[in-house]
Amino acid sequence: MPQISFIQAINQAIAEEMERDPLTFLMGEDVVLGAFGATKGLIEKFGAKRVRNTPISEAGFVGAAVGAAMAGTRPICEVEFASFFYCAFDQICNQAAKLRYMSGGQATMPITFRAVFGAMGGAAAQHSETVYAQFLSVPGLKLVVPSGPSDMKGLLKSAIRDNNPVIVFEHGALGWSREDVPAGEHLVPLGKAAVKRPGDNVTVVAIGAMVPKAMSVADKLAQEKISVEVIDPRTLIPLDEDSILASVEKTNRIVIADEGHLRGGAAADLAAIVADKGFDFLDAPIRRVTSLDVPIPFSPPLEKAAIADEARIEAAIRDVVGR
Repeated sequence: MPQISFIQAINQAIAEEMERDPLTFLMGEDVVLGAFGATKGLIEKFGAKRVRNTPISEAGFVGAAVGAAMAGTRPICEVEFASFFYCAFDQICNQAAKLRYMSGGQATMPITFRAVFGAMGGAAAQHSETVYAQFLSVPGLKLVVPSGPSDMKGLLKSAIRDNNPVIVFEHGALGWSREDVPAGEHLVPLGKAAVKRPGDNVTVVAIGAMVPKAMSVADKLAQEKISVEVIDPRTLIPLDEDSILASVEKTNRIVIADEGHLRGGAAADLAAIVADKGFDFLDAPIRRVTSLDVPIPFSPPLEKAAIADEARIEAAIRDVVGR
């Protein structure tokens, strides 16, 4: 099984799906150049008709992608930075998310939106946000947050094949992370969480780039006989509630780690689900570890202070287990 990077996994997934289906094409900002490396070389392989640069006008080209999907093609639409989704909120939330429902199923919406998100070292407030929480209350969308190369490839391939609009959030700090990734037909189903590490004393539900941080903390605490189970939801919509609740029933404690903000974030949504459906399992309060409710600073020291990290995850775990 070859070992590849997160970025290479994206490239493989797109290339394989474009080879598989001639109606699948790539469009978006800097996709010909491949600014982050994820789309590099695809123009040479598939030509200018299927790899299309767009103007820096998210409202315009996201709207065009919605129309292309309604017309029967399968666009992969790169918005480059997730914060730029704000410029195309109507096209995604009012059009892509609703048109299949409003047409009684006559219009399918096989469109995949891709964007880099998260703090990655001095990219500043307009390029470092974690914005998937803003889409959690929009029925009709699916939200994917991979935490490593293998899931990145498998989830992206599943997203491209889905007949509904899927937003795939790719954390910039994971770009050069590497792991074994199956070659060829590797699919990860949407809506199925992964137990990244089994444990008995506390459940840590970690999202995206918080997964490797939670794993690092779990390794450290194992030396003190604190057994941490790490759950990666992989998709926020659909959400595998059963796997999360089953873990909490086993450990009786939960910490939720997310790079998003505290107020109204994905961690708040997960905490509410556990409180609603798993309250009787709990022997300690639910703890959330998130970034501070501030714009992400440009200054690297301030960025580090604002972002959820291993130290905060460890402190939350120690708090709920009483050690």
